[in-house]
Amino acid sequence: MSRKKIAEIIKTGRILVSDGAWGTFLHSKGLKAGECPELWCVERPGDVKDIALSYINAGADMVQTNSFGGNPIKLAQYGLDTRTAEINEAAARLSREAAGDDKWVIASAGPTGRIIYHIDALDADEAEEYAEDPMYLNWNGAYEAFKTQAAALEAGGADAVCVETMSGIDEAEAAVRAVRENTKLEVICTFTFEKNNRGEYRTMTGVTPQTAFNSAIGFGADIAGANCGSGIEQMIEVVRLIRAENKSAPIIVHANAGLPQNINGIDIFPESPEEMAAHIPDIAAAGAVIIGGCCGTTPEHIAAIKKAVTAINQKNQ
Repeated sequence: MSRKKIAEIIKTGRILVSDGAWGTFLHSKGLKAGECPELWCVERPGDVKDIALSYINAGADMVQTNSFGGNPIKLAQYGLDTRTAEINEAAARLSREAAGDDKWVIASAGPTGRIIYHIDALDADEAEEYAEDPMYLNWNGAYEAFKTQAAALEAGGADAVCVETMSGIDEAEAAVRAVRENTKLEVICTFTFEKNNRGEYRTMTGVTPQTAFNSAIGFGADIAGANCGSGIEQMIEVVRLIRAENKSAPIIVHANAGLPQNINGIDIFPESPEEMAAHIPDIAAAGAVIIGGCCGTTPEHIAAIKKAVTAINQKNQ
């Protein structure tokens, strides 16, 4: 294997480019509402591999996997929890085939969709009540779910797990520790922030960018940052907030193609590849060392980002 660790490359001062959106790409290929996206890794592998390859061909240094909802808690909603290992291993293998030997696979691991609680903090009656409520999941259960997913992603050939779109510290900790303690993979962790009515960036559970980032690094993440929620212009503010408190740990950003606009009941992400790329010098100056896309971004967006990042890297040599 010719690949070094992602964290090692970052230390050289080189900025890396990640990939773009997967969900909208899958829908453009025919994924229907209510269908399990991750099952396509088994039933329509050619379409899944094509997405990864499209981003690699656009210039991405790393590519994710079609495994965002691949933990057994989420897969159970489709009756697929017993196929967790099969689906995640296939997801990683398809992106690995697309990435080849010199690009990285940063396998996606999204939230369980449950509210995480610590059973030690409850009395017996509360513990029983929480255990019976499908909205809740105890921390150990979340840990085991991410452990199962991470092991399969490693078996499929991933280089790292990207724990993404997190809002709560407890769930992020369960996921990061599950990967760190049970695999040899690098760990990336990203949270989703939006501005509240006071103009402050917070996750859905009220966590600040600074707290989220430092917590993730403290749990053992090699790289942390933000994804979704905001366009790249807003992400510049988020990165500045993080860097003001943490001067050295590597920051990753997967930004949307602008803020969504609902047109005839459909969310449209308005930012063009050129508009998104225009912000790359500023987000790099703010401290981001891995830059990619989330909702609304396409291979064309990634190609434009790659061009802008290449110019910065060449200037910094």
